Amino acid sequence: MGSARSTLEEAGLPNFRRIIADSDLDGLCAAAVLKAANPEAEVHFAHAALVRSGAMDELIDRTTAMVDLPFHPDCGWYLDHHQTNRPNPQEEQAFVSAGGTCHWEATPSAARLAFDVLSPFIDLRHLEEIMPIVDALDSGQIRREDFIEDGPVLQLARSLSLRETEHMHHVLLLFSQGATLAEVLSDQKIVPHIARARDEREAAQAVVEKHTEIIDRLAVCRMDEKGVRSNGYLVTAWAGDNADACCIIHGYADGSIETPERPALSASFYANSFLKNGQGKYDLSRLATMFDPTGGGHANACGCRIQPPGIEANLEKWIETWKNREQTLRIHASHNGKDVQES
Repeated sequence: MGSARSTLEEAGLPNFRRIIADSDLDGLCAAAVLKAANPEAEVHFAHAALVRSGAMDELIDRTTAMVDLPFHPDCGWYLDHHQTNRPNPQEEQAFVSAGGTCHWEATPSAARLAFDVLSPFIDLRHLEEIMPIVDALDSGQIRREDFIEDGPVLQLARSLSLRETEHMHHVLLLFSQGATLAEVLSDQKIVPHIARARDEREAAQAVVEKHTEIIDRLAVCRMDEKGVRSNGYLVTAWAGDNADACCIIHGYADGSIETPERPALSASFYANSFLKNGQGKYDLSRLATMFDPTGGGHANACGCRIQPPGIEANLEKWIETWKNREQTLRIHASHNGKDVQES
């Protein structure tokens, strides 16, 4: 722990013994950067709903670094880039006054933020190759041709989930200990998971083609009760020029946020980043927070839990709001680097 403590002290950063990170590629790479700074830190993967529900509270104290997740006032070091997760000035002041350290920046990815903070103090050259890919995936900047090609890095990204925690920790360990991207992709424990992700995409593609309806340039994809998941890239690639955004319904009516193999019903909203100027037009996070106070994310990519009375009622209101998007969702100006929307 001596060298880790020295590194953190040199950087003017807090010591930590625990890392809690989101369970996607961005969260994993961010956690790998932090674990490279302190190899002895324990790592727990989570998702936003688990944090907001209080399910992670027992693990969060002033020795905990949280990254790519909603703000929690009890942690010691908070790093994130989601607009709806950002603590307000009063929250941040109280957090810092109580001994916390806050790094919030509008970076393309949380991994990029962690990399920028720590790369002056530790050797992270082995992660330089994957950082642009993480940035592109998390900020909606991946090209349609690259997505359709579905290379091994995209497959690796899709293989990560709370259903496969042993796999995630193995990938994390390799990256945190200096493995290159090529070494990770060729690791014999990882190769089967990449193959699984490839097969799962084929199954998800079939659901997209059969269960997606485009309503006023919003692609609504019903993956609920289907046993498959997808982010917005698959749906918007299928929709092409016919949709400006998509809404994907995932999960099961009898699911729970605490059962990764059978998750609760949720909705995800994504701008069609494959269109020219497809991002930055509408604040989709307003849809994600319309019924669920714990929903949120980015203006262009966000999500929430389905709320009573159920999917159909939630969808009806979302579609009604979407049809009036020029008045309710349009991002029309920028002030001091922050998006300003019409009310």
